[in-house]
Amino acid sequence: MTLTQLRSFVAIVECGHNITLAARRLHATQSGLSKQLAQLENALGFLLFTRRQRALAALTDEGRQVLAHARRLLAEAGNIQALADNLRREAQGLLRIATTHTQARHALPPALQALKRDWPDVAVHVVPGGDVESLRLLAEHHADLAILSGTGAPPPGLVAIPLYRWGRRVLLPAGHPLTALARPIGLRDLAGVPLVSYESSRQPASSLQRAFAAADLRADLAVTARDGALIRTYVHAGLGVGIVDEMGADLDDGLVAPPVEDGLLPECITWALLRRDRVLRDFGFALVQALAPHYAAVDLRRLLDHDQPLPIPAPDWPRWSRATATALAARTAVAVAE
Repeated sequence: MTLTQLRSFVAIVECGHNITLAARRLHATQSGLSKQLAQLENALGFLLFTRRQRALAALTDEGRQVLAHARRLLAEAGNIQALADNLRREAQGLLRIATTHTQARHALPPALQALKRDWPDVAVHVVPGGDVESLRLLAEHHADLAILSGTGAPPPGLVAIPLYRWGRRVLLPAGHPLTALARPIGLRDLAGVPLVSYESSRQPASSLQRAFAAADLRADLAVTARDGALIRTYVHAGLGVGIVDEMGADLDDGLVAPPVEDGLLPECITWALLRRDRVLRDFGFALVQALAPHYAAVDLRRLLDHDQPLPIPAPDWPRWSRATATALAARTAVAVAE
């Protein structure tokens, strides 16, 4: 039994039992991957998959048990390699980030600027998607960290670094009837109009749905999208009233953001999430520092290595923006002086 055989087995599972797709992922040949699987099954003494004619149909009970151990073993092999790279001060590598379109657009750019300046030989792969997809990539070791938001506690079982707090804004086309209100907009005002918001707002557990349900109201989601820029476009097109994060509420010609009632929707926190069982490369820690300049490096290390809580809460979005800009300018000034 070899790591190559186990890696082939896990890739086949994650590619839906499709050997052709798994071979493409591993940059191998289909025949080579089939041989690795056959050798692994011979070494173990039982089948990992049931077959339908010549195709793999499903995992056997034994295969499911082996899969859990194989993933842990491959993860530890990756940890040994990451540790060795750190001890050798290896400056090259790949950093994989799973996040939403919103955080990819607003949280990552200054941090990636700092990373590329200090670690120019590190390649970065950003995978924007939904929360569920990002957590799956992190769970399956296809991402080194995830950047996600929520209104409550972070997902359990992960190291969670709070980056910043943010609220939501209501976007209206100029001249919309709600702009004529002589008071802040409330939920009852929004219950009677079509809304344009994020894809996640359709989930019953979303903070938007829960806020309307708590007031015994219903949210009429006319259009949803993953990207704040698209939401603004659809508001421009007259498809509804936009509800966007404050980071994506940039106003332009024809859009206004009127005042809303205090606590109209719960405040959100953006987190950097990492696996507890994963050795982080030094350049990964550098990115975490750039994302969280309000925390000292020693405090971040204590959280990552010993699960010690951070000493201060996350700042709000405006303060975080200023802090990241200041930290980036300071790093740039030091680099120029050197």
